[in-house]
Amino acid sequence: MFFKKKTIDFESESLSVQTWRRFKRNKLSLLGLWVIGFSCIISILGYLITPDKTPYANDQKPELHIKAPGFNVKMLAVLKNEERTTTGFFSTMFFGKAENFSYYTIHDYKFVGKNIIVEEYTGNVDNKGATFSTFNIADVIYAIDTKYPVQYDSINNQLSFHEIGNNSTITKSISELQATIKEDNITTKTFILGTDLLGRDLLSRLIIGTRISLSVGLVSVIISIFIGILLGAIAGYYRGKTDSAIMWLINVVWSIPTLLLVIAITLVLGKGILQVFIAVGLTMWIEVARIVRGQILSIREKEFVEAGRALGFKNMRIILHHILPNVMGPVVVMAASNFASAILTEASLSFLGIGAQPPVPSWGEMVSSHHGYILMDKAYLAFLPGIAIMLLVLAFMLVGNGLRDALDTRSLDDKPIAGT
Repeated sequence: MFFKKKTIDFESESLSVQTWRRFKRNKLSLLGLWVIGFSCIISILGYLITPDKTPYANDQKPELHIKAPGFNVKMLAVLKNEERTTTGFFSTMFFGKAENFSYYTIHDYKFVGKNIIVEEYTGNVDNKGATFSTFNIADVIYAIDTKYPVQYDSINNQLSFHEIGNNSTITKSISELQATIKEDNITTKTFILGTDLLGRDLLSRLIIGTRISLSVGLVSVIISIFIGILLGAIAGYYRGKTDSAIMWLINVVWSIPTLLLVIAITLVLGKGILQVFIAVGLTMWIEVARIVRGQILSIREKEFVEAGRALGFKNMRIILHHILPNVMGPVVVMAASNFASAILTEASLSFLGIGAQPPVPSWGEMVSSHHGYILMDKAYLAFLPGIAIMLLVLAFMLVGNGLRDALDTRSLDDKPIAGT
């Protein structure tokens, strides 16, 4: 049996296909791309996969202050006495959902007639100093209309009540209500990564923090690319006084430390995640503008540009349709690098307290809140978000290096690539 060796017709391949083929040879860059893809899936799904689906994963339970990974506790779910709110699929995915139940952490419980008495969990091993709360068993399961008090029939051992939005009287036996509570309303909740300083689920906040970091990176890169390409293209194509004015602006902004400039812009615009988007984006356009300007200066004298001028094409058409497509390679590489820088800058600002404001779950804010536990036996509280920042930044840097090598059309296909 003869096997025919597969050959690749390099001349018939498009530039994008050749770029992708070269990129795949860099195993480290490909790994970084997988990490970014996985992070994007997590951030898109958002609250659909978080154990805590409340907005910003901010369900605080002070009694669960800093519990170890794998900690579990029993909870009693008590339906709120208000009309139930339903949240759609996409609304839950992006914004979370308000709980229709109030959750009480409990150590033990017992039924006494029409009531359930719970021993609330204190957070201590022996549950010393616990308080006891009493709930009507019908009020636990149903949204009771308080205009009609619950009626207890001791002879038939039944409860009669009115539910909000239902004018008819509901009658249930005590045993039936107790069985429903045991099956549906008393659950055991496990905190896979434990809880934070305020008793919130750490895993949920890490997941939503992924969305915050990627959002800051994406918006900041879009802003920086738009401003950088605009100013760099104008400076490189028109040259002269226009180039001198834009280069003066670039040099002035470039001379200011990035973090200080971001802090200044943030203080002017106010604190908040939206302000961070704008502030980081407005400080990252300089490198893009310099690269675009340099590339256009070398391309504007090429024959195809001269041909466009000879045919009477307007300058805007020449820039957009003929010059910019030839300089986008370095811009894409710079975008990957800026993405990593934006994530680090946002984390730094949140660490300093002027970035994303609580209760927004930012990785930088999580490190800031728990850095004091690094010297104690709870160092993972700061290490986990720190490792998340490191992995995502490293992934973008690896992808940027891979794109740089893959877009280098001067490299031969048999040339060794870093990481192979």
